[in-house]
Amino acid sequence: MKIIIIGAGQVGGTLAENLVGERNEISLVDIDHEKLHELQDKLDLQVVPGQGCYPEVLKKAGAEDADMIIAVTNDDATNMITCQIAYSLFNTPTKIARIRSNQILRYREQLFHNKDVPIDHIIAPEQLVTRDIAHLIDYPGALQVLEFASGKVSLVAVKAYYGGLLVGHALSTLKEHIPNIDTRVAAIYRNGKPIRPLGTTVIEADDEVFFIAASIHIRAVMNELQKLEPAYKRIMIAGGGNIGAGLASILESNHQVKLIEHNPQRAAQLASELNDTLVFTGDSSDHELLLEEHIDQFDVFIAVTNDDEANIMSSLLAKKLGVRKTMVLIQRDAYVELVHGSTIDIAISPQQATISALLTHVRKGAINNVYSLRGGAAEAIEIVAKGDEHSSKVVGREIKSIKLPPGTTIGAIVRGDTVLIAHSNTMILEEDHVILFLVNKRYISDVEKLFQVGAIYF
Repeated sequence: MKIIIIGAGQVGGTLAENLVGERNEISLVDIDHEKLHELQDKLDLQVVPGQGCYPEVLKKAGAEDADMIIAVTNDDATNMITCQIAYSLFNTPTKIARIRSNQILRYREQLFHNKDVPIDHIIAPEQLVTRDIAHLIDYPGALQVLEFASGKVSLVAVKAYYGGLLVGHALSTLKEHIPNIDTRVAAIYRNGKPIRPLGTTVIEADDEVFFIAASIHIRAVMNELQKLEPAYKRIMIAGGGNIGAGLASILESNHQVKLIEHNPQRAAQLASELNDTLVFTGDSSDHELLLEEHIDQFDVFIAVTNDDEANIMSSLLAKKLGVRKTMVLIQRDAYVELVHGSTIDIAISPQQATISALLTHVRKGAINNVYSLRGGAAEAIEIVAKGDEHSSKVVGREIKSIKLPPGTTIGAIVRGDTVLIAHSNTMILEEDHVILFLVNKRYISDVEKLFQVGAIYF
């Protein structure tokens, strides 16, 4: 596939790195010559310096025969006009834009059509991050919660702790512990390395376990791996930007929410817009302020300002002062690695959320959802099975007879409204939504080929 990426920032650069390894032809456009040369030195791609919304720049990048254009600069207007020009002058088939402003997003249904602003898919990072944090609030103790098939099934990452019912036991005993719930462990990471989950695999404390189950059973399965945490009730949010305001709006009806915003005008605006959130002006890394607000009585401290250092420092301080759990928004990948293993409980990367959403639209075939995991090394995907036993390598076949790429696990199948946890004798039917986990994303093209429809020769 020939893809033009406009914007070589963290999102654009990471996306290019993901796609180059999958035999795509990538052109990367940015006004920053130095950044382009850095990426060209380590990736096999074409770089074009210049404004991505200029017709001559797009032509030089190969817009005349490109299959897709992805505009992910930091400027919404540039992203929108780039897609407009790609459509009007080059008739580019698929146009994707990152849009951050709520002032624009609230009119998305009226605006984004070929007859108006021709954008096929909108990626809204703040909304994605807000959704992800809300899921973590819903499932105390989870490190990550990924939904598939319109929320019917979830893939959840948890850390196994000493005292967990399954710790020290083989996976085959899971059915004995929860006989009325079907679940499957899709992957285990021990000391940062993937372990193939077999029935004889023994769960150890500190293992990072990815399991899949019908969403209604998630809490019961979590209880087997770690002592189930009490529900979060009192939440403090640091940062009143789009994410902080969006979170407060979602959580305030069922939680006690306090929000700290350093800008007095913004704080006053939020106080008038939010119904049950207590908004006050201050510095979230102010020791005295956190003590005065009784941070030790809060269940979660969520730092979502635009400053990584401020988020990290305020969260470390809140943890030291007694808050139960901390969640931190971190833009820089290097900082995510830095806080791993620290007293900060969960680091949230808007880049990974954005990349996951973009990959959903870039992947070939009938792929409905893609989640980039483990810093981009692993992926979880939802793909719809098409064809029949004569035209498909998976339809009409039991899982044990399907030759899956190395490190690939089929975790669940959603058939209509029914969730089927995958077992060796489970058969895949046409229109099934198949949920797979890949510990090594380099095999994604092999999965795509496996699900392609075409003549099968025996």
